[in-house]
Order: sequence, then C-alpha cells, then structure tokens
Amino acid sequence: MWVAVDAMSGDYGPDRIVEGAVNAVNQDGRNVILVGKEEDISETLLKYEYDTNKIRIVHASEIIGMNDSPSIAVRAMEDSSVVQAAQLVADKTCVGMFSPGNTGATMAAALLYLGRISGVLRPPIAAPIPREKGAPTLLLDAGANVDCKPEYLAQFAIMGELYSRLIFNIHKPKVGILSNGEEDKKGNSVTLKAFEYIKKLPIDFVGNVEGRDLYGGGRDVDVVVCDGFVGNIVLKATEGLSKSIFAVLRESIAQSSLAQTGALLLKPTFTAIKKRLDYAEYGGALLLGVDGTCLIGHGSSNAHAVRNAIRVVVECAERDVNQRIKEDIEKAKF
Repeated sequence: MWVAVDAMSGDYGPDRIVEGAVNAVNQDGRNVILVGKEEDISETLLKYEYDTNKIRIVHASEIIGMNDSPSIAVRAMEDSSVVQAAQLVADKTCVGMFSPGNTGATMAAALLYLGRISGVLRPPIAAPIPREKGAPTLLLDAGANVDCKPEYLAQFAIMGELYSRLIFNIHKPKVGILSNGEEDKKGNSVTLKAFEYIKKLPIDFVGNVEGRDLYGGGRDVDVVVCDGFVGNIVLKATEGLSKSIFAVLRESIAQSSLAQTGALLLKPTFTAIKKRLDYAEYGGALLLGVDGTCLIGHGSSNAHAVRNAIRVVVECAERDVNQRIKEDIEKAKF
C-alpha cells in the first residue's frame, strides 16, 4: 500500500515532511510517494538512510499557498503537489493521501479528483479531540460544511461512529449532537430535526451533549456531530486553550525557584500530558466520505505527525473504511 504525501505545502517546506516519511518507512515498513519539487525532495532525502524501494518521488512544480483561493488554485494549478497527490489516489497508485497545506485546497482537490462515496451528501472533516481518559473524542464536522441540513448531520453520525469503531477500536461508540443543553428539545431547527433522524439509526445515540462533554468532563460520548461553522470554532478554541495553559504554566514556573524545582520533579508528568494533548499523535483530521482516504494535517506538522498520518491512511485502507461507509449510508433512510 502506497501513500501519497504532499511534501511541499507545509509551513517549513519538505524538511519535516521528508523526515516523517523516512521514519514511517524505517520504523513501520510503509511505502511512500513524496510529491513536490523533485530537486528539493531529493536533496533532503540525502540526509537519511532508508530502503530506496519504499520511497518514490513524483515531481510537481507548483505549490498552493495558504492564502490562495482553494477552488481557483486547484483548477488553475494542476501541477501542484496537492493536486498531484490526489491524482495518485484517483488512479489507484496510492491508497490515500496526506497534505499539511491549505485545508480548502486539499478538500477541493479530493472532491474534484476522488469524488464522493456513493450516497454521501457532504464529506465532513473528522477531528480527534483529546479527552481525560481513553481514545479521543471525534468531532465532525470540523470545518468542511458551514451550513448543514439535518440529513448531513445524520450521515456525519454514521461516518463518525464507524471511524471511531474501526480506527480508535471503540467497541460501541456513543454518539451525540453538540447543542446548548442536554434536554431533547434544546437546539436549533437543524439539530432538532437531526436528533429525530439519528435516534432511529442502529447506533448508540446519547442525544444532545454540551461543549464540556467533548473532553470527558461530563457525559460519556465518543463521537460529537455539529455543522462545520460550530465545529471549526470548537476546534480552534480547543487548540488555543491548550497552548495558553502550557504558556501560563511556563510563565508561573519561571517566577519561582521552588516552582522550578517542583517542575523538574514533575517533568515526566508534564511530558505525558503534552503528548496526550498533541495533535501529532493523530496525524491530522480525516476528510470522511470521499472515495479515497484524505488526511489533512496542520501546516506546522512535524515528523511525528507525518509518520502518524501515514499510519492512519494505511489503517483506513486495511480496515476498508470507505466500503463500510458506503454500506452503512445505503442502509440509512431519512
């Protein structure tokens, strides 16, 4: 199974992406096609030892920037690294793709070249959010669809439940709708109608959940569905809060020699907490519902994130996630 990796679109050029790909090859035995400017990628690869049969390069002369218009750029820049990565999946050379670049461009390329799985109305972004215990909570949609119909949310529930079960190995994921209260009658017209749809599905539906439940501090829930407008705000707020907590800790520790001594003793604990909250552990967010695996990473993805992203793409292929989505969507009637 080959994985297409957009090696050029991240914030730091090919350095971290190539390092992560090499780690995936050397430590996990993966097969990777690095897509981008061949000269730059080849030069970076010279730093490492690896099985040359497991890494290939596909040249792409263009890079879609973070500020480029996604739909325009994808159509105008057919030789961009993200478009060429999508093309490799479309022609079945690769089982999936990973890009740490422009999220909108990655989505546009995936939709244009891969298309949707039969029956899927709108593909959502499924973002893992760390919680107190166990596997992360899966939040979807995390930004792909700003305006949603109730049927979309119901399909998000189907896809999220399946992903949580197959990839996070949760036997029977609990699914909820993000709302402004736990009561069945809380929410807007879209969530209220979606509630009626989802409760008829053959999944463990717990009803409405609140924002605090995402992190394991309230109701027990594994998959949380919402529209992309709300989901993206939740995701960015979560990332910002995590960074702020560690910044405040560092500042407070620096102000006291006693605190610094205590911090040294607690260093293993702080390291474990940071690892638990680190997006790199999950590689990125999956665009569910497209006919080929597409993982979207942070622009600042490090080598650890890239290695994990490649792992997730392969796991999705091995566990036939897309075929299972197609089957479950076909069974659902709204």
